[in-house]
Amino acid sequence: MATDTLKSTTGASGASAVRRLLLDNGALTALIALVIAMSALSGDFLTTDNLLNIGVQAAVTAILAFGVTFVIVSAGIDLSVGSVAALSATVLAWMATSQGVPVWIAVILAVATGIACGLVNGVLISYGKLPPFIATLAMLSVGRGLSLVISQGSPIAFPESVSHLGDTLGGWLPVPVLVMVVMGLITALILGRTYIGRSMYAIGGNEEAARLSGLRVKRQKLAIYALSGLFAAAAGIVLASRLSSAQPQAAQGYELDAIAAVVIGGASLAGGTGKASGTLIGALILAVLRNGLNLLSVSAFWQQVVIGVVIALAVLLDTVRRKAGATPVAAGAGAPGGRGKQAATYIIAAVVAAAVVGAMSFLHNGSSSATKKVGLSLSTLNNPFFVQIKSGAQQEAKKLGVDLTVTDAQNDASQQANQLQNFTSSGLGSIIVNPVDSDAAGPAVRSANKAGIPVVGVDRGVNKADTAALVASDNIAGGKLGAKAMAEKLGGKGKIVILQGLAGTSASRERGAGFAEGLKAYPGIEVVARQPADFDRTKGLDVMTNLLQAHPDIQGVFAENDEMALGAIKALGSKAGTSVSVIGFDGEPDGLKAVKDGTMYASVAQQPTELGRIAVENALNAAEGKKVEKTVMVPVKVVTKENVVGFGG
Repeated sequence: MATDTLKSTTGASGASAVRRLLLDNGALTALIALVIAMSALSGDFLTTDNLLNIGVQAAVTAILAFGVTFVIVSAGIDLSVGSVAALSATVLAWMATSQGVPVWIAVILAVATGIACGLVNGVLISYGKLPPFIATLAMLSVGRGLSLVISQGSPIAFPESVSHLGDTLGGWLPVPVLVMVVMGLITALILGRTYIGRSMYAIGGNEEAARLSGLRVKRQKLAIYALSGLFAAAAGIVLASRLSSAQPQAAQGYELDAIAAVVIGGASLAGGTGKASGTLIGALILAVLRNGLNLLSVSAFWQQVVIGVVIALAVLLDTVRRKAGATPVAAGAGAPGGRGKQAATYIIAAVVAAAVVGAMSFLHNGSSSATKKVGLSLSTLNNPFFVQIKSGAQQEAKKLGVDLTVTDAQNDASQQANQLQNFTSSGLGSIIVNPVDSDAAGPAVRSANKAGIPVVGVDRGVNKADTAALVASDNIAGGKLGAKAMAEKLGGKGKIVILQGLAGTSASRERGAGFAEGLKAYPGIEVVARQPADFDRTKGLDVMTNLLQAHPDIQGVFAENDEMALGAIKALGSKAGTSVSVIGFDGEPDGLKAVKDGTMYASVAQQPTELGRIAVENALNAAEGKKVEKTVMVPVKVVTKENVVGFGG
């Protein structure tokens, strides 16, 4: 009986130990499981190039998340890191290019900008008694606004000497990965070996107890948020280096990814727990998810759903872990032998990962890429114009027997760079890109050039890189046509307002420049206001409503796309099409319907379905080595009530 009891107890103890090991290392377990799943589902996942891509794509999020780890460990939150990253990069580029400041001084000023933003957060929270959520939410808006003010809404070229941070060492090892590792080691050192690191855990565990024990909590919080700002500045510089330009709209939403990485890595939003290695694993999980889902051609919309589910599961795991008695604490604060156990766990994980790599490589051995595999990266699918490009591309792909993978960059130049890198590592026959920004797409397209993959631009060109063809309409010419149509409708004189698109996008710049150039021939037309509405119908409604309060006597509205024009029509009410003439841009279905109904005077119509069709045709020809025209121009025309019936788009 005693022997049986001992065996039973030993078995139970072994099962409990395994369960505890999995609970204490949930993020690591999840990462290994993801690698196994993605390797089984895609033969392109376990390649050297793709694994390096994952490291590069995780770098910016990880660096931001390391800074956020300090804040979350101390039971705070920082929603401003994405905006601070963009502001710091913009300051560097602006000082080094527009102001002629030496690059090394510009780098110091950029880092100082990040630290200053963090200190402001700290002051508002510690001395202003604002909740961290509110203080950092305010800085999110201020930082983004200052970035747009400094850059005037346009990307600024990044200094060549700093842009090397986005390159590789020895032609294969990405510098962003090295920066990520260094910042991770610094984070681990601060958390585990410094006074301020121990203070973070004490404040997060019980702030009042920390204060009563003599800890200067207010001063410590200043340092904590300053560190977060410092890491945000570093992330912004690395991001801008990858894109070879400082984008005023860069890193939007990255604060949520950073927080997610920290939470997935095992930290608690209640404070008191968290470590650098967990944060790194959390960032890698997000990068593996996005990379794998891209390779599997999963819709970008569903990708957001999957990532949300992963975050929820991570929080649930944290709850289960706490109930089970698992105790992830400060680095270096565990029991004797804890470091040895952790090292052993990582060694076991490495062995398992290596075994998986070998097995999956054997499983997919001999798989080949077809010439008729084409990738299409669109700047956004949250706009009917680009949905029509996608539709035209898919129709032509089906007709030609092309395997077309479509991704949505969501107007994020960094996300698009990641998608293009994924396409390149997948060994596609050719790539079609509709750039978020022409300069920012350059480095990723150059990588495709090196891999021998032909790239076709659609709607917008790519700067500082080779494209086999550009299939586009002339936005500047379209803007001029819009100005001419407006002037003719108003008889050469009148007051108008302009609704501008998303700041920093080439489409907004070119359409606005063309319209301004066209108006020079009509001095009787007065532009009384220009306001951005971000290519969005709801914002067009709100902005137009506000402008009508200041300028109720306008006779015309030029919107840089149909969506904003439709919002303006809603705000104008009965004035639209009667006392106020509205001109949009794109020729999308709802816009053409408004033209037919008479509420919109005209739309400067491109032919998006035709753009998509011709882009696929040229991409396939380029992949097969056939000759293609360097530039294929699809005509732009002004569609009014007189000719709207015959226009197909």
